[in-house]
Amino acid sequence: MSPRRPTARKTAAPAAKPRSQGASQSRTRLTDRLDSWQAHHSTTAVESLQRLFRTPLQSLLTWLVVAVAVALPAALYLVLSNVQNLGYSWQDSGQMSVFLVRDSRPEAIEALRTSLNEDARVDQVEHVPPSAALEEFKSYSGLGRVLEGLDENPLPDVLLVRPATNDPEALTGLRDHLSGQAIVAEARLDMAWVKRLQEMMVLGQRVVLALATLLALGVLLAVGNTIRLAIENRRDEILVVKLVGGTDAFVRRPFLYTGFWYGLGGGILALVLLALGLWWLSGPVARLADLYQSDFRLRGLDLTQSLQLVLLSGLLGLVGAWLAVARHLIQIEPR
Repeated sequence: MSPRRPTARKTAAPAAKPRSQGASQSRTRLTDRLDSWQAHHSTTAVESLQRLFRTPLQSLLTWLVVAVAVALPAALYLVLSNVQNLGYSWQDSGQMSVFLVRDSRPEAIEALRTSLNEDARVDQVEHVPPSAALEEFKSYSGLGRVLEGLDENPLPDVLLVRPATNDPEALTGLRDHLSGQAIVAEARLDMAWVKRLQEMMVLGQRVVLALATLLALGVLLAVGNTIRLAIENRRDEILVVKLVGGTDAFVRRPFLYTGFWYGLGGGILALVLLALGLWWLSGPVARLADLYQSDFRLRGLDLTQSLQLVLLSGLLGLVGAWLAVARHLIQIEPR
């Protein structure tokens, strides 16, 4: 009997792990999120601007409403600014005429002038000698032939002091200080005119502020009403976006950019209206100033002020759109 051969033991191979099927979760990097957020903002901004140009008449009417509301207070601001820059402006109205004692020594006059230049309350000091004062009086009074018959010049030395402050109390203190100087015969300042001019400027500034506030509310209402109509026209689109998981921020973003474009375009049109108004008035104002022998010219907004006006208008449009969206978008929810 033959010996039994040992049988080889079969070992079972390890079973392969089943592959997972279905969706897998992964985390997106912060940079990817920022890139997606920036791409959506740029795309939304361009698309909202293109949407405005698809309805040019409606957009133009809204831009004109915003432009008029922004241009009116800006025009009043320019009026006040040009009044202050007039030949007889605020600083010149506070100019003080200091009449010196006759036959004052030049050293004493120069010492007083030097001390005034070092005074923080004084902006500029100009010395008018008697000969220059007499020539100026001849040219403006029309009595040149009469004054030529005088044996001696009756006019004293005069210091024209331009204060660095416009405060009536500070001007009064400066006048009293000058009146107490030994070589000063009289320090003259028309305080009534200074106070009247100061109150006129304060009143004008408050009128501009009040009008700007009312018209800013008008811009908010105009842009808000336009955005409300846009929301109602796109109600079905908003419902679909929310059904597929769109957030309120995602839905709100196009309308905010639309309000910003309305405000920005209105600000640019406001600058155009102001430029046309200045061009229309500059000629008559220049001819009137020439009749009074003045080099006064109308001044418009500089580059910084123009940019501030346009950005402020854009901000008003953005705020108006935000208010409209916050009120009406919450009422549109899928059921």
